[in-house]
Amino acid sequence: MASPRTAHPAPATARGVRTRDRLVAAARVVFERVGYLDARLVDISKEAGLSTGSFYTYFPNKKEVFAAVAEMTQNDLLHPGMERVADEGDVHAVVEASIRAYLHACHRNARLLAVLEQVAHVDPDFRELTRQRDEEFFRRNARSIADLQARGLADASLDPMLTSKALSAMVGRVAYGYFIGPVTEQDSVTMDQLAAGLARMWTNALRIPDRARGR
Repeated sequence: MASPRTAHPAPATARGVRTRDRLVAAARVVFERVGYLDARLVDISKEAGLSTGSFYTYFPNKKEVFAAVAEMTQNDLLHPGMERVADEGDVHAVVEASIRAYLHACHRNARLLAVLEQVAHVDPDFRELTRQRDEEFFRRNARSIADLQARGLADASLDPMLTSKALSAMVGRVAYGYFIGPVTEQDSVTMDQLAAGLARMWTNALRIPDRARGR
């Protein structure tokens, strides 16, 4: 995935990699605590236990270290590590496990995602990063839908990409409202209930039979 970061040499040593990682981790703490606009390089360096001079060895500015933090968050959303499904042939169970993994990724990245959305409104580079993440979701889910159609498990009349965009947007906006948006009367809905409900909406939209079996 393309990044809005400017070109900057990668650390040449293992120690350099560790130091850079410390700065990225510290930057995330600061960005989540005070937001992007109020974050200062001196605060990031202090959080990492390093001098401001050390910061400039690895990043030329605040925008680049924020891009490094954002990229890690985007990768976590795209590859959240789905739990093992007892019956991998159960299409409904696989869809639910996939959605649950995404919801957990949204939950653990909620504060940073809120900051990223704010920055994306004013910085076209980060807006493009978010767009690219969405497009990757759309393409991946469209491939899954097309595969289900080819196996006779999903409504063949649906356009895979259009359906992917609609269903992915549904899950994404519900997750945003649940974990990132204003607090509402949502506390009564558990993570499992949320995952199960969204998965049922997804499979119903594709008209997948209750006893659908994969390969």
